[in-house]
Amino acid sequence: MNQIRPISETDLHAYVDLALDASRQAEVEAYLASHPDVAQRVQGYMSQRKMLRDIFDPIAQEPIPAELSLARIVETARRPRLNGWRSVAAAALLLTAGAAAGWFGHGLSPGTSSGIAALAEEASDNYATYGSDRTRPVEIKAADSAELVKWVSERLRHSISAPDLTASGYRFMGGRLVATPHGPAGLFMYDDDRSTRLVMLVRPMAAEKDTPMSQQGNGGVAGFAWAQNSIGYSLVGATSPEILHPLADEIRKQSAKNI
Repeated sequence: MNQIRPISETDLHAYVDLALDASRQAEVEAYLASHPDVAQRVQGYMSQRKMLRDIFDPIAQEPIPAELSLARIVETARRPRLNGWRSVAAAALLLTAGAAAGWFGHGLSPGTSSGIAALAEEASDNYATYGSDRTRPVEIKAADSAELVKWVSERLRHSISAPDLTASGYRFMGGRLVATPHGPAGLFMYDDDRSTRLVMLVRPMAAEKDTPMSQQGNGGVAGFAWAQNSIGYSLVGATSPEILHPLADEIRKQSAKNI
């Protein structure tokens, strides 16, 4: 009798992408039926996949602009006769890259956020994903905080600590490593006696060494973000800015001591 291979994270993502053969898909479905916590996480992946398809499918259905016509590109590239065929090839390459970038980016929001604003958006997105998860909001729990801090610090290549907000009425729940468009980030989660959860996102900031704290709101979630010594921090939660601000100040003070 053949032994069933363990279900890996790769299998789960392939299941979401409908990339498994019928036999392996049946094995994954049986596994999910007996592991409701994992099934809930996979359902979240599937919801995200559908959301992305809903956003980009209309763009994919639009006709290709005339600027991307091969004949137009070749005609434009032949006009300048600066330094022979090398100039023509370079012009064609630049024109293609520029036109494609403009086309594929035209459906996105104008002025994609960067810097502190991007960090705040990433924190809000992760809060929306994990803040409401009542089954598995964190990957590593507070009891194993040393392991979590070590893991995040190694991946970010910076010494990171988990701020203590106990004096402010918030318990440390634990955290996880998450992906962002700017690389990995550490997510640390807290809650109070009313089950109000807060998420702190931390990651390296390539272009901002030290940036003053600023208020960042997104989708009804209050937030504050700043940078210290090329590390960005963003604290978000479904609470008022008046409550969140002193907590962000406390995190900034504690983080400064570890620099």
